[in-house]
Amino acid sequence: MRSEQFLRITRLLGEDAVQSLHTKKVVLVGLGAVGGMCLESLVRSGIGNLRIVDFDTVGITNLNRQILATYDTLGALKTEVARKRVLSINPECNLEVLSLFVQQETLDQILEGPVDLVIDAIDSLNPKCALLQEAYKRNIPVISSMGAALRRDPFLVRKADLMDTYGCPLARQVRSNLKKRGVGRGIEVVFSPELVRFTYRKPEEEEHADFNEQIVDRGRRRNVLGSLPTITAIFGQQLAHLALSRLLDDQILSGEAAFNPKKPD
Repeated sequence: MRSEQFLRITRLLGEDAVQSLHTKKVVLVGLGAVGGMCLESLVRSGIGNLRIVDFDTVGITNLNRQILATYDTLGALKTEVARKRVLSINPECNLEVLSLFVQQETLDQILEGPVDLVIDAIDSLNPKCALLQEAYKRNIPVISSMGAALRRDPFLVRKADLMDTYGCPLARQVRSNLKKRGVGRGIEVVFSPELVRFTYRKPEEEEHADFNEQIVDRGRRRNVLGSLPTITAIFGQQLAHLALSRLLDDQILSGEAAFNPKKPD
């Protein structure tokens, strides 16, 4: 890879860290608002080997928050849009594209081969839990994003072990589901404890019930949840930063490694 492309990162983290990122293999599952933003930062940070997974196409309601969504990409597979974007940023990235749905039958393909880190940015409960359980069972390091929809306060977004999360309905469901499957501590997640208030309508009562983002789990309709581009982007960036920290396997990206002068009296 062209060293000058990553000069700013090298000046901050050092040559060894950047070279290490070039050798890593990351599997990113989910290319929506959170996953797309996460992908952007991973590529710009110099991750050398990526496998991206998503079955969905770009819809018009994605335009408010998804970095891969433009009028030019409407109707296209998110994986193919992502392929073009990744290679336009770093043509030397070794990229593998899987345009498929996450389920038990596809997990072997998704997790195949030596993998340094799996990143879960799925927004549907059953595929999310299946992926997390399988990665955990195979001892593959995995991190995950919890619910970013319905949040308004960017300053509450944080990380924790999944088993220590609180205030997030999705995290509660995932935690309960995985505990029943024998999954314990060790999965770090990005989440927000912000209290959300939302009046649910039946999916068929939604004003735009034909929009593609309502169709998940191979045909099962779900509620359309309000979301902001600022919040989902922060989730995606924090997920990417957590990934880089895990991949470097040291304190290089944490505050512990920085020089923190004493505050004035």
